[in-house]
Amino acid sequence: MLLQVLPEGLVVPALPYLFGLAVAGIAVGAVLSIRRPPVTQRLVVAFTPWMTAGAAVHVLYQLQLIPGAQPLPPVIAPLFGAPTVYVTTFLVAGAIWAGLAVAERAVPPTLAATGGFATLAGAALVWRTATVQGTFEPVVPLAALLASVVVAVATYALLDRTRPTVTARTGTLGAVTVFGHALDGVSTAVGVDLLGSGERSPIPAAIMEFAGSLPTASVIGKGWLFVLVKLLIAAAILVLFADFVEEDPAQGNAALGVVAAVGLGPGTHNLLLFAAAGMV
Repeated sequence: MLLQVLPEGLVVPALPYLFGLAVAGIAVGAVLSIRRPPVTQRLVVAFTPWMTAGAAVHVLYQLQLIPGAQPLPPVIAPLFGAPTVYVTTFLVAGAIWAGLAVAERAVPPTLAATGGFATLAGAALVWRTATVQGTFEPVVPLAALLASVVVAVATYALLDRTRPTVTARTGTLGAVTVFGHALDGVSTAVGVDLLGSGERSPIPAAIMEFAGSLPTASVIGKGWLFVLVKLLIAAAILVLFADFVEEDPAQGNAALGVVAAVGLGPGTHNLLLFAAAGMV
């Protein structure tokens, strides 16, 4: 039997949606290939708000399951299921990036601003939908956010103290990567230990299942081990990528941006979903 590594609940949209995404991807890729805008660390960091925007819209997609709730028009809803939401979000952000490159406008500030607006709009729709349904409970998710900040700052400070060259080379993007994975780890642990949520991804589930078998499980729960693993992985990736970012900034920054996204996106999704679903 093959080891399952992909999360459960992945949905592939119908062929017309896949065709539209493919055409959009070719168009955006062609413009960027022709213009060849520089992939700097500032640019990759500017994509950060789009990572959170995608998470917010995916929560709206999941809220479609609530009877009477329809936060997304049915015609576009399939574009925001998992894993399609990642492609859709990147294509929207990529189209803005390509348009700014063609117009020779300041890319990072505008890209970050539009992503920030998209995040706020998505979060506002999540809040409105949950409020109408009477399920909005933000206290625990906000506590998880604060805990994530504390854990991320402590981890990054320790890394900066022991490996200053690594933090200097990865810069702000490195800090975003650590925070993203701290947010994912802490929010997942809070969801499992305090809110009774399940874990769809098999590898995190296996880690927490092992932690649950330890004698400490009855005292500190089982999510702590997943948090520790996430922080260790984030720190290790920064150490491994430091030379890559220095030698090939374009590819190194892009690769590190992907690593940041797979932490920040799921972490933001967890907090918004927990708040919207009234999980207390």
